[in-house]
Amino acid sequence: MPTNEDPNPPLVPPRRSAFAFLRPSATHSAFSATILLMLSTMFSGFLALVRIGYINSLFGAGVAQDAYRAAFKLPDLISYFLIGGAASISLITVLNRYREAGDEEGGDRALSVILTTMLVVLGIGVLLAEIFAPQYVLLANKGFRTDPAKAALCTSMTRIIIPAQLFFFIGSVMSSRLQVRKIFLYQAFTPLIYNTGIIVGAVLLHRQFGVTSLAIGVFAGTFFGSALLNSIGAFRTGFRYRPIIGFRDPAFIEWLKLSLPLMIGVSLVMFDGIFLNYYASLRDGGITLIGNAKDLFNAPFNVIGPAAGAASFPFFASLFQQKRLADFSQSVSRSVSRLFSVGMLVSAWMVALAPWLMDLFRRGKFNHADAAGTTHLFRVLAVTLAIWAVQGIYARAFYAASDTKTPAITGTVITLLSIPIYAALFHTFSLEGLAIASDIGILAQTASLAYLLNRKRLVSFHDLEFAELGRSFLAALLAYAATASASRFLPPVSSHPKDVITIAAASIAWAIAAYITLIATGSKLPAQILRRKST
Repeated sequence: MPTNEDPNPPLVPPRRSAFAFLRPSATHSAFSATILLMLSTMFSGFLALVRIGYINSLFGAGVAQDAYRAAFKLPDLISYFLIGGAASISLITVLNRYREAGDEEGGDRALSVILTTMLVVLGIGVLLAEIFAPQYVLLANKGFRTDPAKAALCTSMTRIIIPAQLFFFIGSVMSSRLQVRKIFLYQAFTPLIYNTGIIVGAVLLHRQFGVTSLAIGVFAGTFFGSALLNSIGAFRTGFRYRPIIGFRDPAFIEWLKLSLPLMIGVSLVMFDGIFLNYYASLRDGGITLIGNAKDLFNAPFNVIGPAAGAASFPFFASLFQQKRLADFSQSVSRSVSRLFSVGMLVSAWMVALAPWLMDLFRRGKFNHADAAGTTHLFRVLAVTLAIWAVQGIYARAFYAASDTKTPAITGTVITLLSIPIYAALFHTFSLEGLAIASDIGILAQTASLAYLLNRKRLVSFHDLEFAELGRSFLAALLAYAATASASRFLPPVSSHPKDVITIAAASIAWAIAAYITLIATGSKLPAQILRRKST
């Protein structure tokens, strides 16, 4: 039958849904991955703030919450020294090499060997930690030595949280397979489920188990959010797991060589929390006060720091392995410049609105005095937000270049040199001194990494966008002034509804001042943030 249709119609690409990047199998560019992980971290951060506020209302700043917060330190040490961040960093480097060579079967075998072998090692570490948990609690928390009840409570929660490191490791390994394939959706949901687990544990179990309900929530959140979710994602992409224990297997040895410096090296990023706890434990509620300041600091930090670092690392590794060294240097420097610029702007907002932000945590047993005592600590920490953020980018640049020794050695040296600084400043200025020591330490570590990258000709200082950094610094100063000025005409710290009004209105002043300054000075940052295209 005759027809008027064109026998060779032009090919029209299917329309891409605005939410296509939320499909489980969707792959991402560095930009879309960063956006996805930032959105995830924003929602997770909101849940974290809800979690912190609810925990504060139930337990206040005292024995129970001090013990709960201290219970994380031994599990974190196990994760740090036996995993060393290598599950999601070094393993990506190894798997990316297999993928570049088109050897998917070899990559699956390597992952199977590393996962099974390290579960044996980690299992032994977990068992030993369970046995020696009481001794560690007393060693790491000086103030608990005179309070047997607090030490016993902390020990019991520590023992509940310790096995969760097995789930964390499994999730990190499975996530590395997904990240190599530029799939980040499962990783995006991990912190959401983790925070939900703690909140649900507190809501359902706090009457029966008290503060221990939080540790139970941690255990459940890590199992479902890390191990189970990422495993489902890995198997959906065709992962074929075979339980192989192989301490002498070439793949395991390659991974171990990359990972060992991370396992035995010491980093201030990890030990900052240990130093803070050790000295803050000497004051009842001290761990909770400085912990709340750190938690509020981490809410925006996790949005702009780890999210950008996690999204960028696979792309850094790919550029380096393709020997595109100039592109590698420019890509790292561009990420650092943008992240530092955003960090300065957010720091201005945090410092200006600190009293109202911290007052939102005040409820129940967490009173006005607790909120006020935390505010100044938060302000001291907030000024280094940008430095904390770019530290992760510089560290990942080394990892992408398969150099884990340099950041490990550097971190160890900086950490050892920081010990007397934490001690001296605490004995001089109490909790405020600990916050100042934290700032000094991260500044030293970040500057050292940047210098060594430049010296090794991996990432040149010349590739940093200094003009853009200057524009952002000016915008941060003016935005702070506008926010502080606007807050004077708004309700003072009094009630949560009024706090929200002040934060919202002053934030508008901050955004307008920052945007106008950036546009007037010719900054590219607003367009870079809004433009949805790969970097």
